[in-house]
Amino acid sequence: MPAKRLLLLCGDFAEDYETMVPFQALQAVGHRVDAVCPDKRAGDSIATAIHDFEGDQTYSEKPGHRFTLNADFAAVDPADYDGLVIAGGRAPEYLRLNDKVIGLVRHFFEADKPVAAICHGAQLLAAARVLEGRTCSAYPACRPEVELAGGRYADIAVDDAVTDGKLVTAPAWPAHPAWLAQFLAVLGTRIEH
Repeated sequence: MPAKRLLLLCGDFAEDYETMVPFQALQAVGHRVDAVCPDKRAGDSIATAIHDFEGDQTYSEKPGHRFTLNADFAAVDPADYDGLVIAGGRAPEYLRLNDKVIGLVRHFFEADKPVAAICHGAQLLAAARVLEGRTCSAYPACRPEVELAGGRYADIAVDDAVTDGKLVTAPAWPAHPAWLAQFLAVLGTRIEH
């Protein structure tokens, strides 16, 4: 199976692990991954945040790594990509205010292409109005947005993922193994041992 060209949509204060792990893992299996952020170009970097679960009512946030983008957002044509990955963290909360981002997300659903979203990425899916009738997991605080957008919230373990057609979602970074495995299956990627 030929390598896929994938778009990783992220932004300042995207969750560190939810940006870097899929970026590296998808490349490790041979796919091309273009990481972009509105108003930024290849070579620019974004600030990431590390969200952790330390027994409080919600996650804690610490500074993450600087993540260098490898493509220009302004030059992105979603028709050139086989799939979309949406990083979580706080980035989706402002990315959903960008009309070009919303149009980009809608393209992948209208073209029936694979989409993987994790954690707060559901905020972007809800804003793009692509969740109607779909099952979607997310960070639990995003449940109201999933349901208000007409989606069915999948209340699953933090280390699990759910696939609905070509949409693969998970609650947070502990789900990376399940989330990436399900996304690779939707992409048609075969890994042989």
